[in-house]
Amino acid sequence: MEAFYKTHEYLLAHTDAPVRRTLMDEIDWSDRLIGIKGTRGVGKTTFLIQYAQERFRNDRSCLYVNMNNFYFQGKGLAEFAEEFIRRGGKVLLIDQVFKIPNWSHQLRECYDRFPQLKMVFTGTSVMRLKEENPELNGIAKPYNLRGFSFREFLNLKTGKKFRSYSLNEILNNHEQIARSILPEVRPLSYFQDYLHHGFYPFFLEKRNFSENLLKTMNMMMEVDILLVQQIELKYLAKIKKLLYLLAVDGPTAPNVSKLAQEIQTSRATVMNYIKYLADARLINLVYEPGDYFPKKPAKIMLHNTNLVYSIYPVKIEDQAVLETFMANSLWKDHKINKGTKGLSFLVDEKVPLRICTEGTRIKNQPDVYYVMHKRELGRGNEIPLWLFGFLY
Repeated sequence: MEAFYKTHEYLLAHTDAPVRRTLMDEIDWSDRLIGIKGTRGVGKTTFLIQYAQERFRNDRSCLYVNMNNFYFQGKGLAEFAEEFIRRGGKVLLIDQVFKIPNWSHQLRECYDRFPQLKMVFTGTSVMRLKEENPELNGIAKPYNLRGFSFREFLNLKTGKKFRSYSLNEILNNHEQIARSILPEVRPLSYFQDYLHHGFYPFFLEKRNFSENLLKTMNMMMEVDILLVQQIELKYLAKIKKLLYLLAVDGPTAPNVSKLAQEIQTSRATVMNYIKYLADARLINLVYEPGDYFPKKPAKIMLHNTNLVYSIYPVKIEDQAVLETFMANSLWKDHKINKGTKGLSFLVDEKVPLRICTEGTRIKNQPDVYYVMHKRELGRGNEIPLWLFGFLY
């Protein structure tokens, strides 16, 4: 047990969390079992350590443990938790919980046996806590940790503390909001850097970002998809090729029959793989209003713009990048459908948006919101694109 405490103390002393994530204030920390889901690389481990730094510094009642530790191949989580509680433990921070066998049953056992214990665990975005783990239904409170928003990236780069805004605030008060921000910073000076490498926190590391991201993406498919979904390793190449083909096609409706032929599998399997890639936050699925999976999506997009530049950098189209940024920014709290002819998206089934690249001529329709690239300040129903990066 002392070895775990030493690791915990080392991480608290040496982990630098340069930006306080907004999720920290959205979680109800009074719950006994909290799940933090998120794609690989968005900072889940740092998030747990940041929580401990804020609330339990120099307090041995809180302990961080990583399920990668071989100790848990021989000892169960409940046995460990019992010893932790005996030493005065109250809060257990469990990283990568899916790495241990029957992880959901082990969490349930701890929950039932130790009512005085609070557990916060992290897992991959592919995990479906309620649908596939009924023993946790009603007791585990899941939350999603996303990559940096443009606002968080800007705060990190400038040392500012800009707040987030709701979609309604941006649609109705964008001029006033932009005028409060522009005297302090020029957002467009940072926007392209964010599109290229600002979503994943590991851009802060002194390593080649694109190589690091490609490595992370491979881990998403090799571990998060294959391990969690229990898919045989021999199918990995098909999943990787499918992602590449979707990236090359850009934001468009998939030709499922052609994709099935390309990767030599059935249409049904292609749709299942597409769902796995979406669960892993590698792609986003945009449907016609009223449609849902397993129907064919109206448009498949890469999950965020950093992926666009890493997967297929020889073919970067501005419109695709801007639409990807917009969809990713809206995804946290809003429903996004494909827009009608001439529109990019329909948000929450009522807000029509058209994403406009620099120099686009528009015939302004008062019931449409025009999202303008490389515009610092908007007017009326023309809103600067960068401002939608302040949604979270």
